[in-house]
Amino acid sequence: MKTKHLLYTAFVFLMLVAVPASNLRGSATVVNVDATTTQPPISPYIYGQFIEHLGRCIYGGLWAEMLEDRKFFFPITGEAPPWTLFKPGERSWDGEGHPYELLTRSPWLIIGPREAVAMVREGVYVGEHTPEITLVGDGERRGIVQERLSLIEGKGYMGRIVLAGDASAAPVEIILVWGGGASDRQTVTIDRVDAEYVKSPLDFTARGTTDNGRLEIVGRGKGRLRIGAVSLMPADNIYGWRADTVALLKELNSPVYRWPGGNFVSGYDWKDGVGDPDRRLPRKNPAWKGIEHNDVGIHEFLALCREIGAEAYIAVNTGLGQAEAAAAEVEYVNGDPNTPMGSWRARNGYPQPFGVKWWAIGNEMFGDWQLGHMPLEQYLKKHNQVVEAMRAVDPNISVVGVGAVGEWSRGMLTHCSDHMDLISEHLYWQDRDDVVAHVAQVTREIRRVAEAHRAYRKELGSLKGEDIRVAMDEWNYWYGPNEYGELGTRYFLQDGLGIAAGLHEFFRNSDIYFMANYAQTVNVIGAIKTTATEAAFETTGMVLKLYRERFGVTPVKVEGDFAPLDVAAAWNADRTAITVAIVNPASEPRQIALQVAGCKLAGYGRQWVMTGPSKWSYNAPGKAPQVTLDCRSIPQGADLLQVLPLSVTLVELPVQ
Repeated sequence: MKTKHLLYTAFVFLMLVAVPASNLRGSATVVNVDATTTQPPISPYIYGQFIEHLGRCIYGGLWAEMLEDRKFFFPITGEAPPWTLFKPGERSWDGEGHPYELLTRSPWLIIGPREAVAMVREGVYVGEHTPEITLVGDGERRGIVQERLSLIEGKGYMGRIVLAGDASAAPVEIILVWGGGASDRQTVTIDRVDAEYVKSPLDFTARGTTDNGRLEIVGRGKGRLRIGAVSLMPADNIYGWRADTVALLKELNSPVYRWPGGNFVSGYDWKDGVGDPDRRLPRKNPAWKGIEHNDVGIHEFLALCREIGAEAYIAVNTGLGQAEAAAAEVEYVNGDPNTPMGSWRARNGYPQPFGVKWWAIGNEMFGDWQLGHMPLEQYLKKHNQVVEAMRAVDPNISVVGVGAVGEWSRGMLTHCSDHMDLISEHLYWQDRDDVVAHVAQVTREIRRVAEAHRAYRKELGSLKGEDIRVAMDEWNYWYGPNEYGELGTRYFLQDGLGIAAGLHEFFRNSDIYFMANYAQTVNVIGAIKTTATEAAFETTGMVLKLYRERFGVTPVKVEGDFAPLDVAAAWNADRTAITVAIVNPASEPRQIALQVAGCKLAGYGRQWVMTGPSKWSYNAPGKAPQVTLDCRSIPQGADLLQVLPLSVTLVELPVQ
């Protein structure tokens, strides 16, 4: 298999070289690029992203926390964790062959007799109960342990633990274990236990690599020992975010991130995510499976945005939430420190307002699956009330209303046009047997939405003099088995081709589309996939990164009879080059005679080609890529390009 992949890679490199124009021109497909006929510039927000509190997008994906149920939402009963209770064939698996089921009971096991651990409801640190361990002395080890931790030899791990109890319960040992030998462990000893909860730091270095490491919390004294919360992360985390995944986000270079949902936001109280993370209540996820730990809230999200150089796009709850809560959230984020919410933010360590511009007013409120769904007539009033309350706090914010082409978008644009700056739309696609059809459905639907909004501009008097453009703030393929947790579908070469063609359609409709947020960034229908220790771009992420880095900003006219190819072209920012992108969803190569009018080409060009052996080719973290992206120079005067089957080709042509 390795030899076959090497031969294919060699073939790709040979085919990347442009062919002299005199060869085979008669059989070539002509693509005419008119550099003098331009469209409105492509908004950089077209390359937006979306992260939601769902599955392994944040927890188990972007967020670096290694422990499950670190604040003890589930009672510790001594029963085995759920992943040991299934028969083969009764569960789905993630990319590394591990069961991904969301917890339905505690992942913590008991060290010592079962009756040594009880869940107490008095003197609780966080949530409904806190584990209390009864110690009997005489050197007997009692406590709790969590297994299945992935550790890497030589890597540092940091954390904290919150303990309270009898002074006689000391010492307490927190032990990181990476093997079966007596030396395959490191112990942090806490020599004092107080009646009140005390937070202590943890610091480890693993001396072995394993996928089944464990963290033990053990008392050897006598009396009562309570564990309020515990955390363990790789020491290289960045404000709590995984360093390897943050590095990929920086490469992706998205200008804006939508958060925290999605369906999640319609049942979310933003105040749950503020304050000491160890004191934030863990709750049942209001919209999806699993537990919302509330470790990631406004401050953590904004820290991520600052680190990767992206703008925040915050969704407010217009499902179960009311206008007062939305206004308070804006005040907390953007308000002066002398305001009630701004003062709270200052006490939490951030006296300066964050100045977040973009705010989504709810999510998919047209759907009966949405918490707080209501008829359109009722929601129109609620939307306006929410926006008025938010703008009263900060009149400089830009708000995005909930849209859905048809009656809902028409109603919103008719009655709320003076209460929105953009209107959202969402599009998802399933698999199609034929790659050409699989790709074409994306461009067709993006074009359909654009045409509908052009029609609204002509028909609706409320839009006279307005320029309410579209934020396609969820768009992606969504099909196949969940291999990376809940909704963690894998993406293939054919999906990368479709996302590239989708970008082309956004470019062609740059007068209508201002923003697009690929849904979602990590694991959950994500452009990036992770295991416990690895992260990698999917084919869709490769495309988004390529176009963000290399494609131009001012679309130009492209003509020709080149179906099923999809071709787009644009000037770069300083008009020193023309970029041309070609998606070939067919299983045959095509020869392209590229004819550029309106400018004079000069010097060597470059081309980037993404392709793989089949439409089902994919990339997975920790494994050799099946889909590659290669760059080659184009000799001066070579205007006949060989476009590979099942490929994306992006060409940069310098001009005089």
